[in-house]
Amino acid sequence: MRFVGIDPAGKTGFVALGEHGIILREKELKGLGNEDPKRMSTLIDEIMDYIRKDDVICIEGFPFDTQKAMFAGGLHWGIRNALFKRGLTYYEAAPNAVKKYVNVSGWTGEVGQKKRLTGKEKKAAVAQAVQEYFGYTHKSDNVVDAYIMARIAMDCYLAKETNSVSISVNQAQVIDNILNPVAKPKKKRAVKV
Repeated sequence: MRFVGIDPAGKTGFVALGEHGIILREKELKGLGNEDPKRMSTLIDEIMDYIRKDDVICIEGFPFDTQKAMFAGGLHWGIRNALFKRGLTYYEAAPNAVKKYVNVSGWTGEVGQKKRLTGKEKKAAVAQAVQEYFGYTHKSDNVVDAYIMARIAMDCYLAKETNSVSISVNQAQVIDNILNPVAKPKKKRAVKV
């Protein structure tokens, strides 16, 4: 059994961990060429080439704000469709949950003078937190995010199958939200009279 994390992006992070959290594979996948749909299609095929039928998978959720929304949406759905075609299930971790898992809030500074972390600052904070929590480093922030998702996959499995996992409060909240999602209330439609 492997625990797999996938961070879908133009350069997709992929990490597979063994049963005791040992890294079996870590890679940044890019697909072929620079133009779509070839790049996206070959990237999805490349991801699926690394997936095994008994993998426990966690994929990062859809990004909230991206300048390449069409590509991101197509890639995210393409991966999910490919997993579905193989009959594989997966956990999904929202982008903010991935950061919360390693105790990164996205803010820095003292109360009253907080500043939002963006871009490279946020990626550096996540990379530093992953190194502090797990001793893991990689030159690609996509692979670092995939590592977090592989750990989330492992913790979801342990929490669900063994009901025993030793993790921090933030990590427990992330795992609980993934395993026991709260349904959002439907918005009421206004009725014209």
